[in-house]
Amino acid sequence: GAKRRTQPKTGEDGVKDKTAGEAVHLRREIGLLSAVSFIIGTVVGSGIFIAPKGVLMNSGSVGLSLLMWALCGILSLCGALCYAELGTTFTKSGGHYTYLLETFGPMPAFLRLWAEFLFIRPAVASYVSLAFGRYVVEPFFAPCPAPMVLIKLVSILGVTFVVAINCWSVTMASRTQVTLTFIKMFALVLIIIPGVIALAKGKTDNFQNGFEVDALTLDKLPLAFYNGLYAYGGWFYLNFITEEVINPNRNIPLAISSSMVTVTVLYVLVNLAYYTMMTPAEILFSDAVAVTFAQKALQGLAPVIPFLVSLSCLGALNGGFFSSPRMLFVGAREGHWPPIFSMIHIRRQTPLPAVLLLYPLVVFMLITGETYQLLNFASFARWFFIALATLGMIIHRYRYPLLPRPFKVPLVIAVTFTVVCFFIVGLSLYSDPWNTGRSFALTLTGVPVYFVTVYRFRLPHRWARFLSKS
Repeated sequence: GAKRRTQPKTGEDGVKDKTAGEAVHLRREIGLLSAVSFIIGTVVGSGIFIAPKGVLMNSGSVGLSLLMWALCGILSLCGALCYAELGTTFTKSGGHYTYLLETFGPMPAFLRLWAEFLFIRPAVASYVSLAFGRYVVEPFFAPCPAPMVLIKLVSILGVTFVVAINCWSVTMASRTQVTLTFIKMFALVLIIIPGVIALAKGKTDNFQNGFEVDALTLDKLPLAFYNGLYAYGGWFYLNFITEEVINPNRNIPLAISSSMVTVTVLYVLVNLAYYTMMTPAEILFSDAVAVTFAQKALQGLAPVIPFLVSLSCLGALNGGFFSSPRMLFVGAREGHWPPIFSMIHIRRQTPLPAVLLLYPLVVFMLITGETYQLLNFASFARWFFIALATLGMIIHRYRYPLLPRPFKVPLVIAVTFTVVCFFIVGLSLYSDPWNTGRSFALTLTGVPVYFVTVYRFRLPHRWARFLSKS
C-alpha cells in the first residue's frame, strides 16, 4: 500500500494535472513586437472599412466626421493609457474583469463577465463576421445588392473557421493573427496612397463647406462616437493576457501607446482618402465603403480590396476569439464561472469549452441581428464597464496611495476619459433607448444569477451542494 502511494500519478489524471498547472502559470512569451501586432491586429478589423458611414451619418458633415475620427483616436489613447496603469498595477490576466474585481469587488466583475459572454462578445463577433460576409459576397453581385441570406451564410462559415483554428492550436491562432495584421496594414496603405496623391493634385471638392453644423444634433453625437470608437476598439485586449507579456511594466505601456498613435494616424489618413475620392452621398449610400472606393480609385486593383478587407475582418474576429476566453478562464479560476471553463484541452492546450460557448451565441446573433443595431447594442455595456474600470482605478489610487504603480497616467487624463465615457453612455440611452435599454436590462439579468451561483453561502445547504456539483 505504502509503495503505491509514493508513486506519481500517471495516466489521464497526470496529464490533466500537468495541463492545469501550465494553464494557471501561463508562460511569458509575448514580446514588444508581438504585443504591438496583437493590438493593431485586433483594433484594425472591419471598423475602418464600415464605420465611416455611421460616423458621417451621425455627425452630418465631412469636416466634423474627420474631427470625430481624430477625437475618437485621442479618447482611445487616453483610455489605453489608463489601462496601461491598470495592467501594470494588477498583474493578473483577465482585463476589465480583473480590474473591477480588484477595485469594486466580485459583483461588478461578475456582471462584466456575464455581459461579455451573453451579448458583448457575440454582438461584436457577429458584427465583424457580417462585414466579412459582405466583403466576400458583394463583389460577385456588383452593382446589384447581394442577397442577405448568402452574406449571413458566408459569415457563419467565417466564424466556424476562426472557432476551428482557436480550438485546434494556440500557436496557429497567434501566427494567423500576425500574418493577418500585415495584410491589414497593406490594405490601409493601398487605400491611403491614391487618396494622398489625388489630394496633392488639388482634388478638394468634397472638403468645400466641410463644417456644416446644421445636420448635427446632440442625440446623434454619442452614436457617431460609438461608430468611431468601435473602429478603435481593441486597445484593451493586451490586458486580457497580461500574464503572458514579457517585462509587462515596460512593454504594456509602450505597446499600447505606440499602437494607438499608429492606428489614429492611419485612420485619419484613410478617411481623408475616402473623402477625396467619394462624395458624402456616395459614402452614405455604400454598405461597403472600401469596395466603392476601390471601384473609383483603384480600377486595376478593385477586386483585391474586398479580399484584403475580408481577411482583415477575419483577423479581428480571430483576435477576439483568442483573447476573450482568457477572461472566462480567469473568471472560472476565481470561482465566478463554472470550473469547466478554466479547463484546457489535454493535447491541444486550447481553452476549448470557453471558445465553444461563444459559437452558438454568435451564430444566433448573426441570423437575427442588423449591423448598426448590433453595434449600439454591444457598445453601451462595453463602454459603461470601461468607464467603471477607470473610475475604480482613480478610487483605488486615493485608497492606496503607497501601492507601487510602475506606470502612472496623469490624473487629468484618467478623469477626462472617465467623465467622457459616462457622458457618452448616458446620452446613448436617450439617443437609442431600445438597443441601449435592452443592453442595460440584459446586464442586470446577471444580478440574480450572481446571488444564486457565486453567493452560494447564503443559500440553503442542499442548494449550495447541488450547484457546486453542477
